[in-house]
Amino acid sequence: MRTTLTIDDDVLAAAKQFADVRGITLGEAISQLARATLTERRRFGTRNGVVLLPTQASSGSAGLDDVNALRDDLA
Repeated sequence: MRTTLTIDDDVLAAAKQFADVRGITLGEAISQLARATLTERRRFGTRNGVVLLPTQASSGSAGLDDVNALRDDLA
């Protein structure tokens, strides 16, 4: 599909470099970069319009006691 876009000079330069390094066209580079960004955003869930950040399996969770202790430390 052909379309016309206005792209900042630095973004265009980075996309051209991305394309050159991979031996692909500028259009293919823009498509790959856009697709990767859109896929990354979809991978994270949202709650009330806020993107939920990923956690590591080894990370713990904060319970009510943890929150209260932090609140008390600030008081």
